Amino acid sequence: MVESGGAIATLGRIRRVVVKIGSSVLAGTDGLESRELRRLAGEIARLRNDGLSVTVVSSGAIAAGQTVLGGGRPRTIPQRQAAASVGQIRLMTEYQRAFAARGITIAQILLDAEDLSSRHRYLNAEHALSALQRGGVLPIVNENDTVSVDELKFGDNDKLSALVANLVGADLLVLLTDVRGVFQSDPRIDPDAVLIPVLRRIDARLLGRVSDGAGTLGTGGMRSKLQAAQQAARAGIATVIADGRAPGTLARILDRDRGEGSLILPAGDRIARRKHWIAFSKAPRGALHCDAGAARAVRRGGRSLLPSGVTAVDGRFRRGDSVSLHDPAGAEFARGLAAYDAEDAARIAGRRSQEIERILGYDEGAALVHRDDLVLVDDAGQAERKR
Repeated sequence: MVESGGAIATLGRIRRVVVKIGSSVLAGTDGLESRELRRLAGEIARLRNDGLSVTVVSSGAIAAGQTVLGGGRPRTIPQRQAAASVGQIRLMTEYQRAFAARGITIAQILLDAEDLSSRHRYLNAEHALSALQRGGVLPIVNENDTVSVDELKFGDNDKLSALVANLVGADLLVLLTDVRGVFQSDPRIDPDAVLIPVLRRIDARLLGRVSDGAGTLGTGGMRSKLQAAQQAARAGIATVIADGRAPGTLARILDRDRGEGSLILPAGDRIARRKHWIAFSKAPRGALHCDAGAARAVRRGGRSLLPSGVTAVDGRFRRGDSVSLHDPAGAEFARGLAAYDAEDAARIAGRRSQEIERILGYDEGAALVHRDDLVLVDDAGQAERKR
């Protein structure tokens, strides 16, 4: 789990950085901590002055809004939407003032899950962020909590930050929170807990040992941060989890002699950005259940999924939607883009590819999921290897 080699080389190649700032860093019981926000703005400005391209993913809108509306932490979707509507204005006003004092223009980018699950909208977001960076503008991204509902939500800004890191082609994702990093035991319980400075990989055993609980002002715990780091690693992006409340944290993260927090190294078998989008940006809308031979051919042979190897079709999906592939034991082992609608997929399941046109009256190809549109996943739902 712990890996000491590679950290210096990894941090020495950083050109593009995504900095995610958690609610626990920016917000206190009385609302936004303006001093902390201004301090972080100064640290981000210094990264830009050093020639780094920076994108910020910022939480804090709901926390800022709840203090204005009163009544404590919002629990229902309408309450969260209302708090976000009020708080987002206040949050961005604070950012605008802090960065304007340093001669930096900012842009607000609000995203929901549907924006990144649609390939067309995903590419539009990619092009917009690229244009902003070329123009010297600092993008500040947040989930669009005002319109998000349960089925559209990312869940927390940790996952969103990993998707944004892939979107902008980042080399490093920094998750700023209220703890120093990943520990070998829970530092809230064990005063002698030891910080893990470098992790080579994140596995199910580690994820099972950390908390998924959040603080009073945030939505994501350490588990969500490790899952975000796991997703980033599959795109070849390193992640650092560190204490955003400590002055100078960002400079120390990029100082190869000092370091800061816990560094999660990128995977050696990175997947292409499009396949990362397939694996993580699109929620599956259905499932294809495969026999042992088909599961083996896809897993080990890098083959497309043919209709002859499908034993059952679940869900209501359209051509181009994401579907999960399950082996005979019921375990998900891959995700991909369906080449046929669910109804037609069910009609040709178990049949030879040569029969597709006779059965359906048309032929969109021999595969239900082509290997170019397919990514293997492991038991934690992450990409297993490069295809």
